[in-house]
Amino acid sequence: MKLASAQIEDPVLNVSSLIDMVFLLLVFFMVTASLVKSEGDLSLELPGVVQQAVAVDMPDEQIIEVRANGRVYLNGSEYGTPDKNEIPDLVQTLTRYNAACQASKNKALITIWAEGESEHQRTIDVMNACADAGIKNITFTTSIDN
Repeated sequence: MKLASAQIEDPVLNVSSLIDMVFLLLVFFMVTASLVKSEGDLSLELPGVVQQAVAVDMPDEQIIEVRANGRVYLNGSEYGTPDKNEIPDLVQTLTRYNAACQASKNKALITIWAEGESEHQRTIDVMNACADAGIKNITFTTSIDN
């Protein structure tokens, strides 16, 4: 007895839903992607620190003298006048000193020596000049070894 064999049909793949899913994913990624702008070449050179050929010996500290008559001295040079609170020449000199210390990777140290009879306001004026120059390391002394 012969048995009739059932005809096996080839499976058919319905790709229409697959194509719909691919297009949905494509649209999703296109919408969520951000556009990257390329950087422009500006041909710009930034300033740098110039290396010194010869090492310069920087003093460890600068001593600012405040005299009883209101005069202010730094390295033997007089700065400002006793009748004015601002000392712009001292600020410029201390700013250059601070920049030189930063270039040589040292701390800018200032010692303020005020005579006993000097006005406190003049010492505060010197401290303000140091603050304007960006110097924070200030000490006070009562005597100078000459």
